[in-house]
Amino acid sequence: MLRYLADFLLSEYSLFNKIKTLTYYQNMPSLIHNINTSNFEPYNYSKDFLHSAYRALVFPRLIEEKMLLMLRHGRISKWFSGIGEEAISVGTTLALNTDEYICTLHRNLGVFTTRNIPLTRLFAQFQGTANGFTKGRDRTFHFGTSDYNIIGMISHLGPQLAIADGLALASKLQNTPQVTAVFTGDGGTSEGDFHEALNVAAVWKLPVIFIVVNNQYALSTPVSEQYACKDLADRAEGYGMEGIVVDGNDLLTVYGVISNLAIDLRNNPRPVLVECKTFRMRGHEEASGTKYVPKELFEYWEQFDPIKLYENKLLERSLITNNEIKEIRQNLQEEIDQAVEVAFSEPAIQSTVTLELNDVYAETQSKTTPASTKGKDLRFLDAIHEALDLALAANPNLIFMGQDIAEYGGVFKATQGFVEKYGKDRVRNTPLCESAIIGASLGLAIKNIPSMVEMQFSDFVTCGFNQIVNNLAKTHYRWGQPVNVVVRMPCGGGVAAGPFHSQTSEAWFTHCPGLKVVYPSFPDDAKGLLLRSFEDPNPVIFFEHKKLYRSAESFVPEGYYSIDFGKARTLKVGSDFTIITYGLGVHWALDYLNKNQELSCELLDLRTLLPLDYEAITDAVRKTGRVLILHEASMFSGFGGEISAYISENCFNYLDAPVMRVASIDTPIPFMANLENQYMASSLLESRVRKLLNY
Repeated sequence: MLRYLADFLLSEYSLFNKIKTLTYYQNMPSLIHNINTSNFEPYNYSKDFLHSAYRALVFPRLIEEKMLLMLRHGRISKWFSGIGEEAISVGTTLALNTDEYICTLHRNLGVFTTRNIPLTRLFAQFQGTANGFTKGRDRTFHFGTSDYNIIGMISHLGPQLAIADGLALASKLQNTPQVTAVFTGDGGTSEGDFHEALNVAAVWKLPVIFIVVNNQYALSTPVSEQYACKDLADRAEGYGMEGIVVDGNDLLTVYGVISNLAIDLRNNPRPVLVECKTFRMRGHEEASGTKYVPKELFEYWEQFDPIKLYENKLLERSLITNNEIKEIRQNLQEEIDQAVEVAFSEPAIQSTVTLELNDVYAETQSKTTPASTKGKDLRFLDAIHEALDLALAANPNLIFMGQDIAEYGGVFKATQGFVEKYGKDRVRNTPLCESAIIGASLGLAIKNIPSMVEMQFSDFVTCGFNQIVNNLAKTHYRWGQPVNVVVRMPCGGGVAAGPFHSQTSEAWFTHCPGLKVVYPSFPDDAKGLLLRSFEDPNPVIFFEHKKLYRSAESFVPEGYYSIDFGKARTLKVGSDFTIITYGLGVHWALDYLNKNQELSCELLDLRTLLPLDYEAITDAVRKTGRVLILHEASMFSGFGGEISAYISENCFNYLDAPVMRVASIDTPIPFMANLENQYMASSLLESRVRKLLNY
């Protein structure tokens, strides 16, 4: 009985949902004409343009039909269809200059075809063969190409909005009158990245056209369950920007609106939110189907098919003939068929483990700069400040971004005085938008502008985690784009700051290929390694222990010098046992050994965790046969486990005792000083050393 009742309720809910969705769309005609469309009638354009635009509009539709045919025949395995949405992609691309960037989504095939990317390369990309853009490492439109000024998406959708901010910021900094267009969907507007990107663009007056492709469904979720405002463009007012609602199925309206906006924004930079109303005539992707969509919606939207609308406009005004339509379609179909056969005749892509590993990182061209013998004692924080100053002076394109880093100088004063010296364009206060700022740094990197992003506390990086591990880290491997970004991470405990301001999260990032992870222990290393970070064309996560800022002091060479990554530093030479550590752990070890000078210990400071100095680790193990790995982060899945595994697999014959680890206890880091001291690995160091030596 209960089962029948559940089935009945489910069917009633489904019916209610369909009625609610249909009721929503009854108002559609009044929603999509919020602008004067009379300005975009065909008679305002030349016949050559109208025919060229027709060709551009039909081209992606014919490719899609070919793809669907091949999908049915098993020649391809997956397809995200944009049928019914072509006017938005094509109209936008036609409206922009070819040197202006467009950030795309799944269904923006028309952007790629209108930018005249060779079809053979596009089809090779779809098939994952060598002539594509990602060497088989990613599919469909998950790629970028600066040759055509297109940046594709990652599957998380929202993060690309912030990349557009960075691209637009670069144009503004370079004094080039360009706009950037970026697409998102109605579902994507619910993501936090949407809010952050629009907020940053508005605050910084960036020339970005944010285009919401409102195709009525986020996979199977209708817009009636996605947002409560009347139109998504209504949200623009909350960011202090203009919002426009456009008929996304009318090619000339989309083209006219975007073209006029682009002309205006090039001269008067600011962001604008454009909502294009349209409908997705296929499933989210072909395998998902469309059973959740009421058939009445398909019938309603069929009459607004963008190609039929455009054809009828031109035919009614005698601006095109049926024979011309037939000829255009036939020529395009022949081009498509030929390109498909060329692309599909390519052999399966071949690679090796070495080739794959080599493409994870961009090659570092610059050599390290040797240090001067002259210098003076500096605190850790002062060495960081000096390195940042030298980096800004050495590279006039370098940009700093972070919360309170300008006039305030940052919460730890690492950037104090820089805004007065280098100006607000280069030392930029940011809203509390970690994801948007890290995403913007990628946009800057694409346009060859390096940047530093300061996390106020390393703990806050979680709000930008996706941008780091899925965008910064993977971009070079996916499509060969270097990403010169340094993320500074004030970290660590010992200052009674509690669980949200004291974490040491290096293990989160060492697990992610494509990042470099640096963790210095002394002021001289901090300066040289930070300067090297700015020279590196890859994303660097640079940990700076807060407790060391004002407590660690050492001789620091004057002027500019850099220290290569992947080179550990032997601080003590010994024969009884080895301690391998980094960061605050180095100072714990030194303090312990100074109090126990009868112990003969080889002390190795790793300095960088990714890349890791395996040779130095092996040598240190070989010398003593007993190894203790020490770090501040909690034990379970801490970075020490990786070092221990390497030693066990590669240095087993040298060992006289099991590899042992000393780490903090497996709890969040507490606030009160006595609880924090109990948490810290330093409290366990004495007992673990004795256990190792007595084995």
